[in-house]
Amino acid sequence: MRPLDLWPPLAHIRSTLEGPPARRPAAGPAREDAGVDAGMPTSADLLLPLTELARRREALAARGFGARWAPGRLLSVLCEGRLLGVLLDRLLPDGRWQGWLAAGEADWAGAWDVLLEPQDEPFEPLFGVVQAWNPVTLVPAPPLCARVLGELSATRLAAIRAVADEWAAQRVGAPAGAVPATPPAPGQIALRDVAGCFTVLTGTPLAAEGDPRADYQVLYQQAARRLAQSAAPAALAGRTQARSAASPAGGQARNGGREDDAGPLGRFLRRLGGGGGFRGTWGPALAVLALVLVVQNAGLLPALHGSDDDAMRLRDAPPTAPAAPQADARVRWKPGTDMAEATRLLQTAGAQAVAGPDGQGRWSLRLLQPQDGLAVLRSSPLVEAVELP
Repeated sequence: MRPLDLWPPLAHIRSTLEGPPARRPAAGPAREDAGVDAGMPTSADLLLPLTELARRREALAARGFGARWAPGRLLSVLCEGRLLGVLLDRLLPDGRWQGWLAAGEADWAGAWDVLLEPQDEPFEPLFGVVQAWNPVTLVPAPPLCARVLGELSATRLAAIRAVADEWAAQRVGAPAGAVPATPPAPGQIALRDVAGCFTVLTGTPLAAEGDPRADYQVLYQQAARRLAQSAAPAALAGRTQARSAASPAGGQARNGGREDDAGPLGRFLRRLGGGGGFRGTWGPALAVLALVLVVQNAGLLPALHGSDDDAMRLRDAPPTAPAAPQADARVRWKPGTDMAEATRLLQTAGAQAVAGPDGQGRWSLRLLQPQDGLAVLRSSPLVEAVELP
């Protein structure tokens, strides 16, 4: 298939991602009920009839998503004057967010592009194709001008995670049957099963040679790299400034730029001598008195890292029983279940094990979305029973 047979043409997509940037949004806080900015590229006008585009954006504005970042939320973020879509997946321990780039060109979809469907509305149509093959990591920062333009259910997010896992598996040599056997057919989309429990709408695999979608994916991979690079320096600079502002400056000024590391005894002796130390008529006498007091009472002062008396008091204190972990469900696996498969199922269901197994072999779970997570667990062939606490 020739590149011009896919809509919009690759030249238009390239000009949108690499050409002159769109007009930057006006300064000031973004409205939470705002849709796509006036500076948004006009690709959506090429993909949908104007009446359908207006209907979807009116529904999006009426929904009025808040500005909070959360798993499953669809964002528009500003990168070099261009707005890109990102579906958030999870918050990493270092404060960064992991997700995938989102676009709107359904004709260019491959086997690991997930097309959002009517049950996912409202969402911005320009970001209706989640590129599970194109992960991105973001640092929340004001220059991103991020806005929430959609939110997927936990089940839908789990399905996209399953597609991303499938893409990652085929990169390292997936076992037979894990990769779709559909022949390459650019421009065609269809429903297919993923992970044995989800149905998603995707394109077909790319051909080994001559597939125009390969160039399309390169363009969006470069866009994802630019987005990650543009957000990181600004966020790191902001954190450095915050740490500098929070660090105490008074002690450094008093010590000629050095921290006050003399310890409690040094500070006590300085206070005895006044602001200038042991100077003046009473300075030597106070210094001798302080030294005598310290030596005589050394046995009464607690050690720096605690003492036997402290340990005795702690042993005498009544023990505090640890609070029982809160659980949304208890699950019992079928005999012979592989723990790797069970772990993948928990990730798919948005679940986290907080305790177990108990005497009956049940694991206590916390669920990101209890209703959707329970549905995923109950439909799995790995689970023997799901109980509510």
